[in-house]
Amino acid sequence: MYFVYLLVSKNKNRTISYVGYTSNISKRLKLHNKSKGAKFTRGRKWKLAYYKKYDSKILAMREEYKLKKNYKLRNKIKGFIT
Repeated sequence: MYFVYLLVSKNKNRTISYVGYTSNISKRLKLHNKSKGAKFTRGRKWKLAYYKKYDSKILAMREEYKLKKNYKLRNKIKGFIT
């Protein structure tokens, strides 16, 4: 089981987002918040804004790629959080 997730963080006056995939969401979020995740996520406090479950790693990776490129959807999800 794999998950595609969207994290959001407040940075001064704006909200930034990060998209990734993992097999363990809670562990991955803890790593991001401990600055042990992706370089972009270091030094920020992240909240889980969205996730979706997939049966295979390949499907999760494809959907992660699509969500990373779909800024309209990312901004729409961020709008519900802020």
